[in-house]
Amino acid sequence: MTPRLLEQYRNEIIPKMMDKFGIKNKFAVPKLEKIVVNMGVGEALTDIKILDKAMEELAAITGQKPVIRRAKKAISNFKIKQGQPIGCKVTLRRAIMYEFMDRLINVAIPRIRDFRGVPGDSFDNAGNYTLGLSEQSIFPEIDYDKITRSQGMDITFVIKNAKSKEQSKELLRLFGMPFEA
Repeated sequence: MTPRLLEQYRNEIIPKMMDKFGIKNKFAVPKLEKIVVNMGVGEALTDIKILDKAMEELAAITGQKPVIRRAKKAISNFKIKQGQPIGCKVTLRRAIMYEFMDRLINVAIPRIRDFRGVPGDSFDNAGNYTLGLSEQSIFPEIDYDKITRSQGMDITFVIKNAKSKEQSKELLRLFGMPFEA
């Protein structure tokens, strides 16, 4: 079964992007390549169970098993040794990516308290967008009573074929991303 957002991309978003930016070939239209969800768990240095809990919650949110991220270099000020586990991440592609994006935009983001829109200036020079969330409890997959500590995460939307930040922003806006006015 094809995800709803993928159908919307093929039937509505591609023609709108071609008209707006004067793109002649539908394969040159910017496209969502992958979504990377990253949790930095600094407290895992003292208690590894915190990292295990974060990985369990990230697996419930994304529907995919996370990978442990380890420190590349030793940083004495933060008491980090090289190779120590300091976080976890998940890379979503294809159908799972579109399902996650659908749940994020239509279910999770509206549950944020005092929400006025996501910042529109978090694009890098390649046109990728990174969204930071302060807590995992906005996702319906997480049982609020079982949360031991609030854990934030970064969600990066990697966009392929984007010639500018405007094209990337328009693509995400057409998917339904609620940018602040």
